[in-house]
Parts: sequence; structure tokens; C-alpha cells
Amino acid sequence: MPADILLTASDITRRFGGLVAVDRVSLSLARGEVHALIGTNGAGKSTLVDVLAGEIAASSGRVELHGRDITRWPQPRRARAGIGRSYQRTTIFPHATVFENCRLTAQAHRQRPFDVFAMASRCTHSTRLAQLAIEQSGLTAQAQRIAGTLSHGQKRQLEIAMCLATGPHVLLLDEPLAGMGPEESERMLTLLAGVKRGHAILLVEHDMDAVFRIADHITVMVNGAVIAYGDPENIRRDAAVRAAYLGDDADAPARVA
Repeated sequence: MPADILLTASDITRRFGGLVAVDRVSLSLARGEVHALIGTNGAGKSTLVDVLAGEIAASSGRVELHGRDITRWPQPRRARAGIGRSYQRTTIFPHATVFENCRLTAQAHRQRPFDVFAMASRCTHSTRLAQLAIEQSGLTAQAQRIAGTLSHGQKRQLEIAMCLATGPHVLLLDEPLAGMGPEESERMLTLLAGVKRGHAILLVEHDMDAVFRIADHITVMVNGAVIAYGDPENIRRDAAVRAAYLGDDADAPARVA
């Protein structure tokens, strides 16, 4: 059965003056799959995610969502069309509850300028999306907690919930496991495994144990360019990847630190 491709990037290049941060990168994201993007610091991963999200423009190349050219669309239009994004740094409203964080995100996504006199708390649509996102993210018991009092791992879960509250088709997740301990990482991996059933996920992550457990496909970048693409087992065995990123001698047995 052919994959349900939701987002495609073709020959994406991004230059900053004389620096080529992303060099003719192509990838596709399918519903029900996690596509991991790995590479050393400065490899161009976050820049590529910024281009896909519409936060910076590609110097050349093409981005398609559901087969439609969105290359010139700005970030708000891409978000409304179904692209959700999380960041390396936590971007929650710390003084609001978990539920309010999700409801506010849902309302911002579905703006209703003609209902300026309606109470936001009575918006059944955003309330339903918020409740569903909280449930999907495993935060039901924390729904009425002030977001700033959550643990680090729960705050990262909340960021995923806020993405889900916008009703996205594609999730661009930039290091969601950063700074987590083993138990928190396990919860996040369980969350991602559940969320991917209805979404296409691009995962930027440095935790190789997590990447090889959760990813269906892996793209490896070095100096802005792709040096390898494949399923986790093929990437494990790729000598160029071990030499450039995993740190193994090209002739040594493959391993993941």
C-alpha cells in the first residue's frame, strides 16, 4: 500500500549570504510515520525545519502540503493549513493552566473576528480540541495545574498538546526529548508512538537511543547536506554515518551510544 504522503520538500536550499545552511535537501513525511532528522550541531536541521514551517523562506526548492505548493506561504498560513511546530526552548504560557494553554492555542488557530463579544471560555470548538489534545498527550490529570509548576518533561508534553490543539496533519518537533531523564523520555516516546497514528512527524533529536526506537525513516545531515537516508537498521550500518556522526570507525561494528 503506498504511503499517505502529507508533506514533501524538494531540493530545499537556504543561504545566508555566502553560507549555505541547507544544501538541496529533499524529504517526504507520511501519515503514520516518524521521520527523524539527525546530524551534528550546525548541520542545518533547525534551519530546514524553519523553512518547512514557513518561518524563513527557502532560497530555492519547493515545499508541498497535500500536493499543493506552499513554498511561498508564510508561517501563519501554513499553520492554519495543518503544520504544527514545537521548538527547542519551551514556549508555554507559564501562568495559565494546562487546559488554558491548549484552549488559547486552539482559539488562536481558529480565529473568529466577528465574535468579538463572545466569551472565549464558551467556545465549544476550542474547548473540545483542548480537551482532546490534553487526553492524547497524557496530561488529563494535570489539566487544571498551572503550567509553570509542571516538571520539565510535562512541559514538553504540554507543547505537544498545544500543537495538537490546532488540529495539525504534520508535526515538526525540534528536540522534544532535550533535557529529559529516562522516565520522562519513555513517556515522550510513548506519546509520539500514539500521536503518529494520525499524523506525519518530523523529529529532530540528538538522543540516538530514542531515534532508533521511534523512527520509521532517518535522514542524516552534515554541513547542510544529506549524507544518508534509510530505515534505522540501514542507518546503523552506514559507514559514512558512523564516521561523520555516530563517532565510530568506518570499519568497526555498528553501535549506538
